[in-house]
Amino acid sequence: MTSISSLSSTAASTPAPVVARSRFANLGRIWVHVVLCGYAVIALFPIALILINSVKSRDAIFDNPLAFPTPDSFSLIGFEKVLHNTNFMLYFGNSLVVTLGSLALIVLFGAMAGWALSEYKFRGNRLMALYLALGIMIPIRLGTVSILQLVVSLNLINTRTALILVYTAQGLPLAVMILSEFIRQIPKELKDAARCDGVGEFKIFFQIILPLIRPAIATVAVFTMIPAWNDLWFPLILAPSDETKTVTLGVQQFIGQYVTDWNSVLAALSLAVIPILVMYVIFSRQLIRGLTSGAVK
Repeated sequence: MTSISSLSSTAASTPAPVVARSRFANLGRIWVHVVLCGYAVIALFPIALILINSVKSRDAIFDNPLAFPTPDSFSLIGFEKVLHNTNFMLYFGNSLVVTLGSLALIVLFGAMAGWALSEYKFRGNRLMALYLALGIMIPIRLGTVSILQLVVSLNLINTRTALILVYTAQGLPLAVMILSEFIRQIPKELKDAARCDGVGEFKIFFQIILPLIRPAIATVAVFTMIPAWNDLWFPLILAPSDETKTVTLGVQQFIGQYVTDWNSVLAALSLAVIPILVMYVIFSRQLIRGLTSGAVK
C-alpha cells in the first residue's frame, strides 16, 4: 500500500508541462524517423528499379516495370550484350583508374593542405583558406573552355591523366575544408609530445595525424568519389576516344536517337553501381563517425 501510494503521489506531483514536453519529444522523434525512412525509400527506389529491370526481358520492362522478374520474364540478355559485344570492361577499368587516382591525390594533398592551414600560423593563412573555400562555391564547369585549352596545350587530350587532374582540382577545396576541421580537433599536446621526442613533421603527419583522421578521410572519399565516378561532362570533352571512355560515357552508345537498348542500358548501370555500393559497405562505419564527429561535445 505504501509503495502504491508513493507512486501515485509521485505521478500526481509531476508537472503537466513536463509530461506534455516529453510527449512532444517522442512525437518529434517519430516524425524524424518517418522523414528519414521516406527519404531512404526515395533514394533507394531508382537503384532498386534499375537492378530489378536489368534482369528482365524488354517486353516485361515495358509491360510492368515495377514487377519483380518471373521465370518467364527473367533474362540476362542485357549483361551478355554489355560484356561480350562492347568494351565495357575497358570503360569500367578507365573509370576505376581515374576515380582511385584522383581520390588518392585528393586525400594526400587535401590532408597536407589541411595540416598546414590548421597547424602553422603564417601571413595569408585566412586568405588562403578563403581562396580554397571559393572552389566549393564556384562550379568547376564554368572554366571548361580554359581547362580544355590547357589540356590541349599540355598534349593531354584523350588521356586519363587529364581527368585525374581535373577531378583532383574539383575535390580538393571540400577535402581541405573537412580535413582541416578534423585536424584542429586533435589535441595539441599529442603533437608537442612527439616533437619533444625528436619526431619530424613528416612522421608526425603520416604516423600520427593520418591515422587519427580516418573518419574524415572516409567522408572525403565518399563525397569525392561519387561525382568523379558519375561524371559525364569532362569525359565527353577531354577523353571521348574509345580507349579512354569511362563507364558513364560508354553507356551512351546504347542510347540512340530513335531506338534505345534498355536491356543493355540497365545492365551497364547495374554494373556501374557496384563500386559505389562496395565502397559504402567498406567505409560505412568510418563515414558515419566522420559525419557525426563534433556533433556532441
